[in-house]
Amino acid sequence: MCGRFAQSKSMAELVEEFGITGNAPHSPLPANWNIAPTLEIYMVRQSVANELELATASWGLIGHWHKDDATARASQSHAINARRESIFEKPTFRDSFRKSRCLIPADGYYEWATADGSYKPKQPFYISREDKKSLALAGIWSQWKSPTGKIIHSAAIITREAVGTLAGIHHRMPVLMPRDRWQQWLDPAERDTETLISLMEFPAPDAGLTPHAVSEEVNKVANNGVAMTAPIVLGEQETLF
Repeated sequence: MCGRFAQSKSMAELVEEFGITGNAPHSPLPANWNIAPTLEIYMVRQSVANELELATASWGLIGHWHKDDATARASQSHAINARRESIFEKPTFRDSFRKSRCLIPADGYYEWATADGSYKPKQPFYISREDKKSLALAGIWSQWKSPTGKIIHSAAIITREAVGTLAGIHHRMPVLMPRDRWQQWLDPAERDTETLISLMEFPAPDAGLTPHAVSEEVNKVANNGVAMTAPIVLGEQETLF
């Protein structure tokens, strides 16, 4: 799964990097190197005018059936990730998968080593691109209207089975959408399930990604700053080999 990630680039940088031609938020989100569920995040989506726009959403998809703010917000922490293998059939995710897909920009994401991996269980790792460009995480978003009329946009990150070096840390990883597939992925008119599934399948999904161990300081949501992503050296007792 992907339970924390970092996004520190300015709106101007994201607009340029993702080729935004439509709207962007009136107010920028603060740089955050320890983004946790329910926090506001950026997403890239296609507007009704068929332009790429930068918007914000609360991390954790809210199902349309929730009747009040409390249950809607409580549900989010259980819906931050959608599995590629079942997204098209799960009630929480399937409508958004068909109608409202997005990209979620990230500097990198954190993963915690599992007991069946190559490292001490719960050791945190930071995973980012070698070239320092943003990750384009495949995502879905939805719109929920509260009883008071407030509109809340929420989003989830799509995950898949991990491969290569990443599989030695954790068995899941986010789906990273190649740039040449962005247009089709974001097009709300594309609703064929088999086509959408095929867009998430490609060789070497871990290409260009580099993981390194980081301090357990990242375990606390209150801790923030670029130091969260700083590499640390693991001792022999912290690996299984």
